[in-house]
Amino acid sequence: MLHITLHQLKIFESVARLLNFTHAAEELHLTQPAVSIQIKRLEEMVALPLFEQIGKRVHLTEAGKELFHYSRGITRQLADMELALDELKGLERGKLSISVVSTANYFVPNLLAKFCQRYPGITISLHVSNRENVLKQLSDNIMDLAIMGQPPEGLDITSESFMENPLVIIAPPEHPLCGQKQIPVKRLEQEIFLVREPGSGTRNAMERFFAHEKISIQKGMEADTAEAIKQAIQAGMGLGIMSLHTIRLELEAGRLKILDIQGLPIMRYWNVVHQKNKRLSNISSVFKQFLLNEAADLVALEYPHRNTT
Repeated sequence: MLHITLHQLKIFESVARLLNFTHAAEELHLTQPAVSIQIKRLEEMVALPLFEQIGKRVHLTEAGKELFHYSRGITRQLADMELALDELKGLERGKLSISVVSTANYFVPNLLAKFCQRYPGITISLHVSNRENVLKQLSDNIMDLAIMGQPPEGLDITSESFMENPLVIIAPPEHPLCGQKQIPVKRLEQEIFLVREPGSGTRNAMERFFAHEKISIQKGMEADTAEAIKQAIQAGMGLGIMSLHTIRLELEAGRLKILDIQGLPIMRYWNVVHQKNKRLSNISSVFKQFLLNEAADLVALEYPHRNTT
């Protein structure tokens, strides 16, 4: 009989899902050597290699694929068991696992803090990543809920909007367009734009907007975080389109300015998402209703040029 621990299965499942030891270590809050040691012990226990490396890429062996299949089943059963036990405890105790896109991380912690004030006994696991990883976690059904902008297509999910997400064009305060009113969109063709990585919801919305306006923009630096874009704009490297939620502190400090462009903001919405057939725990259901009923009032934003279309 194999004496595999749940801890080892959890580590293996993460590596097998991500096919990357470093990313698995980050997800599990472990060091990479610790992850490698546990995988090595697991391979010794089953007497078969579970992974093989071809070039720089990690692949599952046939034995690894078999173990991954059963480990996912065990993980789901453990999650169902934990859910059933939490429901017996009511809302006084329980665990809430949430995955959010990086731009949502500017307001989600405040909402979680207010929610925890009402239910102080719950434990929250918050995972912040890019849109691609959040979608993968949804597909793998490893999170209770996800918070993102544009809901995905092609997945069997439930998505409900709970708050406006205005996208605005921002510039450093010394930019010559700052202070001008009702700037024609065509004027933006003279500017360089700093953009998020391909697949980003913000970038997708930006590209759809400019395509609709028949505008061809010059793209400068590409970055995978909102912070990198903000810093580059402050340094004078170009303009950017960002969620108003991500720039609140910079606006208050006067380090960034919103340009008054005709047809903006691009109005999008924040959505709470989960798999359609997922059985939500009591605490997950209550948090979802909390978002739908109260989030917009708790995260109120003031937009100075509210000329939406």
